[in-house]
Amino acid sequence: MNIFITLILEFFKIGLFAAGGGLATLPFLNAIADKYPWLSQELIGQMVALSESTPGPLGINMATYAGYMAGFNTYGRPIMGAATALTATASLVTPSFIVILIVSRVLDKYKSSPIVNDAFSSLRPAVAGLIAAAAWSVIGSTLFNFKAESFAGAFLLPEIALFAVMLVVTNLKPLKKLHPLVFIAFAAAAGIAIGYCGGWKGL
Repeated sequence: MNIFITLILEFFKIGLFAAGGGLATLPFLNAIADKYPWLSQELIGQMVALSESTPGPLGINMATYAGYMAGFNTYGRPIMGAATALTATASLVTPSFIVILIVSRVLDKYKSSPIVNDAFSSLRPAVAGLIAAAAWSVIGSTLFNFKAESFAGAFLLPEIALFAVMLVVTNLKPLKKLHPLVFIAFAAAAGIAIGYCGGWKGL
């Protein structure tokens, strides 16, 4: 199937059903990674890190990144990556426009309906489940190596240590007033240092 048609179908579906924000798109992206060679679980982990560190909604950032990788890995040309990035992003946001247009016309009429209220009540735990699954997929790919041959090797100790440090530091009362960019910059620098000490020597 043509990569553009694939992106339109896959990301339109994500935009239509991934209720709950950017992290709710992760289970859908994991499914895409299992189906197509241009996306992998490792890339999804990188996408989350980059998308959380750059301006803009997480879901749109991830769609743009995934679309670019699809085009670049398929055609080997940055210009095609830009075209597929635009395609994936547009396909993700289009369902939201359609749904909002429909909801805005009928919500006033049916917002007091018990059926509508019950539907929203049922959606909340479903969305929480999607986000919990997304959180576990991120934790599983960044803090653990489930393909390791030994039990000890399954734990990525430097990453776990950095996670623990960030968890403590971001909750210290004197540091809570700092801009999030400070923590992002610190984490990025720490990640580079960990990678370099672990044998990574740059691009």
